[in-house]
Amino acid sequence: MKSKKLFPLSLLLNVLLLTGLFYIVSQTDFAAEAKKKYGPAGKEGTEISTIYSSSDKESIPESNLGITMDIQGESLVLAATKPGKLSFDSLVENSVVVRSTYQRFNPESKVYIEGADYTVDYANGEISRTPDSSIPDYSKHVLYGKKDFDHREYPDYSNHSYFIWVDYATKNGARLALPNDQSKYLSNSRQKLESGEPLSIVSYGNSITAGGEASSTDLRFQYLYGNYLKSIFPKAKVTIEDVSISGYSSSEGIKWWDTYIGKTSPDLVLVGWGMNDHNIGSNTPEQYKKNLIELVGMIKERKNAEVIIYSTFPPNHEWHYGSHSMELFAEAAKQAALEANCAYVDVYSTWMKVLERKDQSSLLGNNINHPNDFGHWLYEQAFEAMSF
Repeated sequence: MKSKKLFPLSLLLNVLLLTGLFYIVSQTDFAAEAKKKYGPAGKEGTEISTIYSSSDKESIPESNLGITMDIQGESLVLAATKPGKLSFDSLVENSVVVRSTYQRFNPESKVYIEGADYTVDYANGEISRTPDSSIPDYSKHVLYGKKDFDHREYPDYSNHSYFIWVDYATKNGARLALPNDQSKYLSNSRQKLESGEPLSIVSYGNSITAGGEASSTDLRFQYLYGNYLKSIFPKAKVTIEDVSISGYSSSEGIKWWDTYIGKTSPDLVLVGWGMNDHNIGSNTPEQYKKNLIELVGMIKERKNAEVIIYSTFPPNHEWHYGSHSMELFAEAAKQAALEANCAYVDVYSTWMKVLERKDQSSLLGNNINHPNDFGHWLYEQAFEAMSF
């Protein structure tokens, strides 16, 4: 009788052991596939993770829906089990990988498991947390659901600990930034890039231009753009210098000229103000436009450099201190560039294209007015769309 009772017990133990081994093997297989497809975690290097599948966008084949393309490192925050939208729908089956860091070679990156941590609606391009997910729950964020919030009332209001970063392929892709011909304003810069003469690029703006919320210097948009220029101009010798003033508007950009940009020797200046001009109690769109025109005039006269003005994006629409009229400031920047006879990059339209599907929190590093790494990449995409 005892032996008959022990036999089923031993059988049960064997079944449990095999089940455990299957689980371990399945996890190992998943990791192996991720490693094969996306490279080993922790590999040294500075390769960014958000890229298109082709370096030549004109050669990307088109599907029946749109452009077939890969996106790597798109940011999301996920609240409870509510779906979060990616920039594109019509995802390729089994193409989704979700990790905890923007750069896939980060040794601290965790790869989340589909089915256990999240589910994917491939048709609609949506990702949802599972009830028992190890993905941080954004509904626990101190500002989640808050209206007209004053960030000063909260010790930590950033989104960084809640981001996930998603790699996927879509059959319905599209260019996020429209082609933008600015060749008549940047002939000297192009000549230097083609000939191999040194090209000194100086960026001058607010905290976004200073790198606000980018996780490293090389992931700030102007440095990404510098690397892009080197990739399309084989002889290019590009240097990037940033002299931005965090927390201030274009008015201070003029006032403190001598302390900052006055000490540089640029060939090309990237002028990026607007976010702090847009705050309640700061500049009107009309004054902002006048300031930009004055700054461009100073750069041309005193530095004999070419200039690119670029617009910015709207801050969190629930933030108390925003005037929430960024479309007026974007138009002011565009008109300032026309009147000052310099190049213009339309970051605003690129950002708004993404917001047609995504929520703001998925793009804001500080949850107010700073882009995360994916947001800096969106800036760079707007620059990359500019031909000259």
